[in-house]
Order: sequence, then structure tokens, then C-alpha cells
Amino acid sequence: MPALAFLTHAAAEATGGYQRALAQLDIATQQITRVRLAAAHARIDRGERPVLAEFDLIRGLTGLGAYHLLHAPEHPVTADVLAYLVRLTTPLPSRDELPGWWTEYGPTGQPPADYPGGHGNFGMAHGIAGPLALLALGLRAGIAVDGQAEAIARICAWLDAWQRHHPTGPWWPRTITLSEVHSGRCDQPGPAQPSWCYGTPGIARAQQLAALSTGDTARQHTAEAALLGCLTDPVQLAQIIDPSLCHGAAGLLHTTCRVAADAATNDLADHLPTLAALLRDQVTIAPRNSELLEGSTGAALALHTAATGMAPRSRWDSCLLLA
Repeated sequence: MPALAFLTHAAAEATGGYQRALAQLDIATQQITRVRLAAAHARIDRGERPVLAEFDLIRGLTGLGAYHLLHAPEHPVTADVLAYLVRLTTPLPSRDELPGWWTEYGPTGQPPADYPGGHGNFGMAHGIAGPLALLALGLRAGIAVDGQAEAIARICAWLDAWQRHHPTGPWWPRTITLSEVHSGRCDQPGPAQPSWCYGTPGIARAQQLAALSTGDTARQHTAEAALLGCLTDPVQLAQIIDPSLCHGAAGLLHTTCRVAADAATNDLADHLPTLAALLRDQVTIAPRNSELLEGSTGAALALHTAATGMAPRSRWDSCLLLA
């Protein structure tokens, strides 16, 4: 239902139609959000840890919040989602000092043997970068709740603690385990695939948005330098092997477009033609379907934005929390 609501709003931007459908979809999405919020607060009250699907962008309340922030920023449900995310960032009482978004499961939602004690997820799609981006976008839009700035600071402090360094720039792990927390050492040897969903580009955009919302110029510089490092490292670029928005060339291109538009320098914008060429090559040689996240639709939208040099009129990329 929320995905259909996003789509219908995008169509309405171009046609002015679908108003009855939009009204029904808005009500249904608000109802879904209320049910999910009640369950999340009850879980926190019980002192239990969340599953990723409670809060993440793809399946959880961050994604629902992205919809409400875009289409009904003044509605109480938008502030309620932000307030929930503030509570999510607070360590659970009578537990350890792990962050409130730490999950006892693995990234797939199952408790595999290689994730004893669960994990902390950094990515935009399923990790804490998504809530950070939504909290920051809310603040930039003038939608603030008690503790919002402090929640942004808590997430940023966690990212700072796990920031790693590469000759081309900063990077962050995709996930960390309980044993890595106890040792204070990240086992991931270096930057992974430079993707929107899990990689440095998505995390960098979330941090850039946080920096812009709080006036943190040092963090903005770090975030933009991290993305630039991905673009100037042939080893990282070689890991982009498909045209998708989720983890491929379209996601890297469009994320860079959005970061470059807000960047302090033109260094990132200078790489856009090369990234567009990479995506065109990937679209030509890779098997395609018509999906948004992993198919030709996302690739076409990213290429269109890059070619026009204009932000999408439909704001389709709000569902990625890139803007």
C-alpha cells in the first residue's frame, strides 16, 4: 500500500489526477503507520531489541516516515515517526550500552551462527543511515520533535566511532558483530561495493544531510570526501557490475547527483559524466527487468536526472531518502 501511494503521488504530479485514490491511499498508509508505531513502542517498553523490518527504510517505519514527510509534513503522524526514531536511538534501559537500533538477528532477519549476539547495520536501505537521513530531512524541512538533534548526534557519534580510513578517503563497514564491538576492531578489510543500499555512498549522503541540517561543516567535508574516494578508486568502481539503483551504477550515479548538488565544491559533479557512461554501459550489457530498485526503470530515471541536470519533478527519489 505505501509503495502504491508513492507511485500514485508521482503520477499525480504530472497529471493532476488520481485525487480520490490519493486520499484513500493516504488514509490507508497512515493507518498502517499507526499500527506499526504502536507495536514499536510496545516493543521498546518491553525492553526488547528491534528487528530491522521495524525501523528500516525498505520495510519499516523509516520508509513510512519518508512518505509522510514528503506528502504530509505537518500531519501529526510525521512527527510521531520522528519521535519514534528519537526513541530508537536511545539505548534500552537495563541492557548494555549497545545502541537502541542493535538487532539480535542477522542482516537477513534470521539468527545465523555467524552473527551471535546480533549485529549493527550501517546501510541506507536496512541500517541506521536511513533513520539518520529521515531525521535530518525532517529538520531541514522545519519538522522537529523533542530530542531530534540529540538523536542525530547519537547516530553520528556511532558512525564516527566506526569510521575507517583508506588511501582514497573515509569509509564505513556494512555491518558489525558483537565480537567486533567488544574488540573495538572492524573485521571488514576495506571499502565494499560503493552502493546506495549498503555502501559508503548511501552512508555519506545520510551524513551530508545530517551535516546540512545541523551546520556541521566538518562532517559535510568528511561525507563528501568519502564519496569522492569511491569515485577515484578503480578497485571500488570495479565492484559495480550491474545497472541497478539498489547496488549498481544507477544508485551510484544518482546518489552522486544528489550529493554533488549540495556539495561545497564541484569535485563530485566533475565525475557525473563518467558515472553516466558507466551506467549506459551496464544497461547495455546486463540482463534487465522493469523494476525500480533492481531493473531498467531505476536506471532510466537516474540517467534522465543526470542528462537534464535537474532534480526530479516527481521527487521519486524521496523513497530512497536521497532528498
